[in-house]
Amino acid sequence: MEKVKSLAEEKGDCSRILFAIQDALDMISGKWKIKVISVLLYGKKNFSDLQRQIDGLGAKMLSKELQDLEVNGIITRTVNTTKPITVSYELTIYGHTLEPIIRALADWGTEHRHKITGR
Repeated sequence: MEKVKSLAEEKGDCSRILFAIQDALDMISGKWKIKVISVLLYGKKNFSDLQRQIDGLGAKMLSKELQDLEVNGIITRTVNTTKPITVSYELTIYGHTLEPIIRALADWGTEHRHKITGR
């Protein structure tokens, strides 16, 4: 089994790493995408549930973010044959691969808040 190199050991690969990081940031950038993904980590939600759980996110912006996430294979959109018709969203298997990244961000954010505020 091949040993995984640390970033420091990959000195020659710095530009490759920067490109990969930029690709990841382009996918999850903006104020809302990570929040939408985070809510969907807890299971399937309909549009109004997502809007209700994410303070400040308007319908037009939520719709745009959901479309972007669907195009990139992060979520699936299901039209339910209810009356009235509802639409639900859930993470794909590929979307679930973001869970460790989001957990790491949350852990770091908690530690950072504690370091800065003492709480």
